Amino acid sequence: MNDPFAILGIRPTDDTDAVRHAYHQLARQCHPDHFHDEEDRQAAHERMAAINKAYEEAMQLASSRKAMPYTAPIPCADAVAVARKMLAQRGPESALCQLLRAESRSAEWYALQGEILMAMEQYDSAEQSWRHAVRMEPNNVIYRRGALAALVARRNANTLRGRIRKLFGRRNRK
Repeated sequence: MNDPFAILGIRPTDDTDAVRHAYHQLARQCHPDHFHDEEDRQAAHERMAAINKAYEEAMQLASSRKAMPYTAPIPCADAVAVARKMLAQRGPESALCQLLRAESRSAEWYALQGEILMAMEQYDSAEQSWRHAVRMEPNNVIYRRGALAALVARRNANTLRGRIRKLFGRRNRK
């Protein structure tokens, strides 16, 4: 097994913090000083060498992803997971960039896109995304609520009060 992420037991999309955490857990479990039998100690030493090498490679890969925008397609589930994390940490623009890396699109993908677009105050596009998720899974109540919330937000934004609120909101952000 040469994949450093597999050796550490984490996903290839995980960040440097996850790599570091996985390494420390494995190092605590597999350190040769924990073993008294010489045969077990030698096996732990070899395992620890593999873990150290995997840690170095995984940290290098994870930090290079952080330094430059990575645009290669990834599986839909991974794109959704990364986008959710980025939405919470860095904001909607970064999350949308990561979500768009998905190889395919599921109902969950469209729902998350709707959530991100709502955070960006792009209510028309958000409503379309939520509606697409509803078409894919008509019985999903969460997607229906999202579509309704986008519709209400779009209507409120198009009123005079909504336009004034948006104008003053932009001024306050500058």
